[in-house]
Amino acid sequence: MILDDMDSRPGSATSLLRTIVGTCLREVGGWIAAPHLLALMGTVGVSAPRTRTALNRVRPKGLLEPETRDGTSGYRLVPQAVPMLERGDRRIYTPRRMAESDRWCLVSYSVPEENRGLRHQLRRRLHWIGCGSVATGLRVCPEYLAEEVREILDDLGLAGNSLLFLADEVRGPGTPAERVATWWDLDAIGDLHEAFLSAHGDRIRALGDRPEPRQAFATWIASLDTWRIIPYLDPGLPPSLLPADWPGNESIPLFLDLQKSVLPQAAAYVREVTGGGRPVVPR
Repeated sequence: MILDDMDSRPGSATSLLRTIVGTCLREVGGWIAAPHLLALMGTVGVSAPRTRTALNRVRPKGLLEPETRDGTSGYRLVPQAVPMLERGDRRIYTPRRMAESDRWCLVSYSVPEENRGLRHQLRRRLHWIGCGSVATGLRVCPEYLAEEVREILDDLGLAGNSLLFLADEVRGPGTPAERVATWWDLDAIGDLHEAFLSAHGDRIRALGDRPEPRQAFATWIASLDTWRIIPYLDPGLPPSLLPADWPGNESIPLFLDLQKSVLPQAAAYVREVTGGGRPVVPR
């Protein structure tokens, strides 16, 4: 399985390259000429030398591979990466919110010490899909993440080392909100929402209804690059379990409004640069 890349710092050349590849290449036939890719990266402020360095970092991750077509050097999206990108589309473009009546999924696992490398991978990957930590060997998430948990366990060959439980309520000392605050680092997740608002809020609000295509593309990619990590780490807890001033209440609608308002113009810019392709519309 090719994994979602969460290690690149948002705003870096590597992260912006991955964002452009993830949101554009499938919509222009899965291949892009090198000059066109350099032009798109230049639009978001990344020079050609920095783009080439970023390409060298991204290619070993199994996302892109070089391919020449009709004498033109370019890059092809690796077919095996498409399921990962489609999974990312569902998470990034449609943030989920747990309803008050939704169930919890508890993930209990026991991995022998001789397989501690796998245990580390499991913990890391469960964290990166938004699971909270209840105790050693016990993670929790909303039920709608259960299928992703199963995919991770299967991919690591740890399905036989784990059990999944579905629960309707949380009982124990303290209120459910107090318990949840010990399972997730809500301050860190809230900081991600605040960083998105701080970096892009004013720019998004100033765009207007019909931004010029180049401006729409630049704003969309920069905003998406900061945003795309948030719906992974934020499990989408219900309002009753979150602080009253939760910044996600502002950042999520802002991102969704941006998505609706700029995609046609951003798509037009990609077509202008690449000379064709289909609209850049999330699936």
